[in-house]
Amino acid sequence: MAKWPRRPGLSAANIVAALEDSLRRLNTDHVDLYQSHEDDAATPIDETLEAFDRLVKAGKVRAIGASNFTPDRLEASLKTSADKGLVRYESIQPKFNLYDRDEVEGALAQLTAREGVGIIPFYGLAAGFLTGKYRSEADLEGKARGRTVKGYLNDKGLRILAALDQAAEATGATQAQVALAWIVAHPAITAPIASATSVAQLEELLAGVRLTLPAEVIAALDEAGR
Repeated sequence: MAKWPRRPGLSAANIVAALEDSLRRLNTDHVDLYQSHEDDAATPIDETLEAFDRLVKAGKVRAIGASNFTPDRLEASLKTSADKGLVRYESIQPKFNLYDRDEVEGALAQLTAREGVGIIPFYGLAAGFLTGKYRSEADLEGKARGRTVKGYLNDKGLRILAALDQAAEATGATQAQVALAWIVAHPAITAPIASATSVAQLEELLAGVRLTLPAEVIAALDEAGR
């Protein structure tokens, strides 16, 4: 919630209304994780957290999380929860993959480790780039994600693909499986998020989560993505 035009922002009224919308659509009486999809500097932090706290106490929400928050804003929210005895954000959802690492590695990783907050990053396969199927601009023609993936077609991106190819050969896994396994192995990460559009893709992704990469493979991938 916060990014959808019909329910913008993190006001108390919007938080309640958006949840009730979701409960009706899902035909359920609660959600396991309710996330602030985007920060809202115009709404006081305590107003947002008090609304979440009431929903948790009512049994409609089991836990809350944040998404696309800066480390400073997440820290301020955690402090407000502690100071006022309110429910706190138990997870944070930033962009993170072999290519996009800046949002996690550094201040956010340090904060979440210190506070015991889980990191569940999105974009685990970088819009499909880390599957290895896009290696030139010709591969992007007619593709819905072509404009996004084009940003990865540079020296760094191609270096990562080469490392993924070597890791896939060494492990007998696909590039996508290796890319997800690298995220799972990262010490700052709780679990990755990746999208599937078919049962076959889902099965491939699940195998990646179960894949254990050798230390030397992890080191090579780390180096390629720096």
